[in-house]
Amino acid sequence: MFMIEYRDIGWWYWLVTASLLTFGVMGNIEGFQYAIVLTIFQLIHYLLRERSVKAFPVQVRFWYLSLLIVSLPNSMQWLFWMPTIGTWAQIIFGYCAMARCVSLWPWNRDEAFTFKLINKTFFTRPIRGSVQQGFASAKSV
Repeated sequence: MFMIEYRDIGWWYWLVTASLLTFGVMGNIEGFQYAIVLTIFQLIHYLLRERSVKAFPVQVRFWYLSLLIVSLPNSMQWLFWMPTIGTWAQIIFGYCAMARCVSLWPWNRDEAFTFKLINKTFFTRPIRGSVQQGFASAKSV
């Protein structure tokens, strides 16, 4: 089940970011640096578009940027494999692990933090749009 969203600017941001990260994990640190710069640009774009730091797309990009920055020191660069693989999963299949993690923050959910919620969060099928919309439909399952 492929979910190629070529008409969405966010999808293009992620495609270029994944390509840069792939370039980085292949041995060229500049790929990581350019991915961070692009993610900062993307974060600013979504801040201006959504007009709120509380907006879910802004939060996802903020935490994604945080992961990239934490991964930048030489001793931590092995961590770049996580966003590289995860971003390709987002681009191809629509599965965004970062969005699912961010959805678990207390201010992004109205359910108690339980094993059932964690299970639903990470094993609900990808949908078009926000991962939070998919959880609403999963409540009836």
